[in-house]
Amino acid sequence: MMGDRPSPPSRAMSSAATTSPSVDKVDGFSRKSVRKAKQKRSQSSSQFRAQGKPIELTPLPLLKDVPAPEQPELFLKKLQQCCTVFDFIDTLSDLKMKEYKRSTLNELVDYVTVSRGYLTEQAYPEVVKMVSHNIFRTLPPSDSNEFDPEEDEPTLEASWPHLQLVYEFFIRFLESQEFQPSIAKKYIDQKFVLQLLELFDSEDPRERDYLKTVLHRIYGKFLGLRAFIRKQINNIFLRFVYETEHFNGVAELLEILGSIINGFALPLKAEHKQFLVKVLIPLHTVRSLSLFHAQLAYCIVQFLEKDPTLTEPVIRGLLKFWPKTCSQKEVMFLGELEEILDVIEPTQFVKIQEPLFKQISRCVSSPHFQVAERALYYWNNEYIMSLIEENSSVILPIMFSSLYRISKEHWNPAIVALVYNVLKAFMEMNSTLFDELTATYKSDRQREKKKEKEREDLWKKLEDLELKRGLRNDGIIPT
Repeated sequence: MMGDRPSPPSRAMSSAATTSPSVDKVDGFSRKSVRKAKQKRSQSSSQFRAQGKPIELTPLPLLKDVPAPEQPELFLKKLQQCCTVFDFIDTLSDLKMKEYKRSTLNELVDYVTVSRGYLTEQAYPEVVKMVSHNIFRTLPPSDSNEFDPEEDEPTLEASWPHLQLVYEFFIRFLESQEFQPSIAKKYIDQKFVLQLLELFDSEDPRERDYLKTVLHRIYGKFLGLRAFIRKQINNIFLRFVYETEHFNGVAELLEILGSIINGFALPLKAEHKQFLVKVLIPLHTVRSLSLFHAQLAYCIVQFLEKDPTLTEPVIRGLLKFWPKTCSQKEVMFLGELEEILDVIEPTQFVKIQEPLFKQISRCVSSPHFQVAERALYYWNNEYIMSLIEENSSVILPIMFSSLYRISKEHWNPAIVALVYNVLKAFMEMNSTLFDELTATYKSDRQREKKKEKEREDLWKKLEDLELKRGLRNDGIIPT
């Protein structure tokens, strides 16, 4: 599905896999101990070369210590040396060479930051080769049934002392004033981007943060890759929503998309509108929404600021996927709706006010006080209040019965106090309609009570008749 795959795991990882049965016997009755064992194995995602003997790298002189004309060639040699990847699971192996590579990477980071004239055409393939050797690897499988991102600690990448410097170097390389996309595009291509996107599933949040910056720089500099990057992110999200419900980098990808959407030209293309309706809105349905909801809501609002006519399909989409059994998600939905209402055009508000306030009315009536409280906070928002006031003749009849009933019956005094404030605001907006609705509500309640009394009387008569029939059958009352 993702095209070319990263190179397969090293032999050392294969040997680790073959020993897994013994690791899994840590405690046959404890899922946590098995999880910890898996965490240790998952750190071996670094793609190192298994060596029968220690790795030896020939020390090279510092770049600053050689004449300027010789520096580009020495730069290439250092890049080639840094293609060697070490085993960080074995903490005692190759300590001297690990430190040598770390110091070399630090030197390369400083060199590309301050030097000029180093970036020859021969350097581009060597840079991409070194970066690829270090960062592209097979990530360990994650058991989404056991791992809870909100509760469990993420697995940190063991080789981070080197990996961080490789990412830092690559970012400085992409940001260099001498960087030429016309040359680099031969090496930073679709295959490279696919492998980069796969790494967003890394459990290590530090790595995902660097990947976010790298992908953003590539998107900005390589115009020919932009549509491809958007399409592949689209595919990742669709697979996440409809197949796996597991991908660690959703928040980071959405953060990148937020700035991409911000740069869309107007009028929006049909493909962008489709992405909003078919991909971003369904993302609200996944169980792990809380992990990326802030970034998702930001993307939605960016779209609506670009094209206000998208407001109706967005709000109807949110109402369609409104959570039925998860109060935490309801609170998130209400927060996002308020962000949308903050930027909504009055002409668009009129189109969705009825279904929207029917849902808000249900939220206000929720026995879960946080849901009711979040919905009632809408009346503290000045812009939303102005929209409600302009359309009070439509909104007040929808909300009134719920508000009046809650003011008499809700178990939480804080909610009752908020409801009184809302009723007071409605009364000040449209006192005539408020009085009519109050009279109608009381009249309806009287009719309901009368019907209830009639039902009770009817049942009592039926019970009396049944009792008399039973007594006659027993001969206690003469026929």
